[in-house]
Amino acid sequence: MLSNPTHPASSTIEAIPFSTTLHVRDTCLCLHVQRAARALARRFDNAMKPIGLTNGQFSMMMALNRPQPATMSQVASVLAMDRTTLTAALKVLERRGLIETGTDPKDRRGKLLRLTNDGMTMLSAALPIWTRVHAEIDAELNESFGDDEPNRLRKTLNGIR
Repeated sequence: MLSNPTHPASSTIEAIPFSTTLHVRDTCLCLHVQRAARALARRFDNAMKPIGLTNGQFSMMMALNRPQPATMSQVASVLAMDRTTLTAALKVLERRGLIETGTDPKDRRGKLLRLTNDGMTMLSAALPIWTRVHAEIDAELNESFGDDEPNRLRKTLNGIR
């Protein structure tokens, strides 16, 4: 037992067996998806580093690559991000001159987001890098797990809500 003087129920807490830690490590879907996401993010980050972009910035800019300026809600939905986190991330791109924000004429409280010309140039430079790395990952998955594994994986991940 461990002593915990700040615990409201008692002054001692039962220790969780290490076997439980191993069980969670080996079976937790959230942990496995997070680990895979970090590994993929590192791979794309490393590939895009020479042009000064992260994979997250690439995704945000790609979400803004549309015929009309996007609302914050539209971009937040595509990226599955809360608006506060999205706002902070977009400020970095805005300071770099890659995106610009304007007032939404339909809702003066809302913002519209769009890529600048420099942003489109950066996105155009990043796309071939993304395409190459993405193809490498797809090929590795196909080789390790069989044909069409990337599509099965995407379908499975898209089913998680």
